[in-house]
Amino acid sequence: MKNYKAYYVLTKPGIVKLVLMTGLAGYFLGYPLGTSLDIFHLLSFFIGLACISAGSLALNQAQEWREDAKMPRTENRPIPSGVVSPRGAFIFSFALCVLGLAILYYVQPISAAIGFFTILHYNLLYTAVFKKNVVFAAVLGAVPGAAPGLLGYSAIHPHILNSEAVYIFLLMFLWQMPHFWALAIRYKEDYKKGGFPVLPSQLGDKRTQVHMGLYMVPYIVLALTSPWFVQIHYFYYCFGIPVALICIYEFARFCKSSDNKAWLRFFIWINISILVFIFSPALDRWIFYYEKIGRYGN
Repeated sequence: MKNYKAYYVLTKPGIVKLVLMTGLAGYFLGYPLGTSLDIFHLLSFFIGLACISAGSLALNQAQEWREDAKMPRTENRPIPSGVVSPRGAFIFSFALCVLGLAILYYVQPISAAIGFFTILHYNLLYTAVFKKNVVFAAVLGAVPGAAPGLLGYSAIHPHILNSEAVYIFLLMFLWQMPHFWALAIRYKEDYKKGGFPVLPSQLGDKRTQVHMGLYMVPYIVLALTSPWFVQIHYFYYCFGIPVALICIYEFARFCKSSDNKAWLRFFIWINISILVFIFSPALDRWIFYYEKIGRYGN
């Protein structure tokens, strides 16, 4: 039982849950209104996305277990702690990725193609090359990190060259730099011990916050101008705008203070914001549709 739990931990379930939530938002943002929901199709997409996400993240740990062993924050992960062997982790992660891609191909071939590119970019380019050698690796790694919402959208709407798909991809891309660099500021000593040249350990906290701001500004601007990209209604006004303003406030507090509480508050709100900004247009789209049906009928 302990071994099964270790394999579960190997998949980084907390990150997988965020991936699934953003993928679900993308799915319903692209879903054709007025058609009945195909539960089997939705579940198949959900399982496929879960498999490639869990497999890719497990593979990341199999690739970096030596570095993880040097960092206090990660030294107790399944591989460096000796509970799971590197070979077992590679086999497990590879099987999950293949299964997930096969399921996504059944769901929608373009989703499988995006999933395959995401795995290659994250595990081959970002983990194996960029992360250990490039100070701004987070920007390069943000490309596969922005894929879940687009994967959800493409699963139900294969034509992804439109404003909705662009919105959901850019939003997740821009979000990752303030999210990751905030984390890197908090754990810069760990990253230094692991041999990862993250921005705070190379340029210092204040310059890192300047670079965070360079992505925070377009991230918030994109969220506030979402009516140009997607359909908005109640949720955008009730949640989207207030959360955007809170993020600006918390970022300003974080930049002025070195207090861990300021860091944590910003980190929590920046993570809440991505869910709000992605789910709001998806929910608004469906609410507006059913309101219209109730008012005018079919």
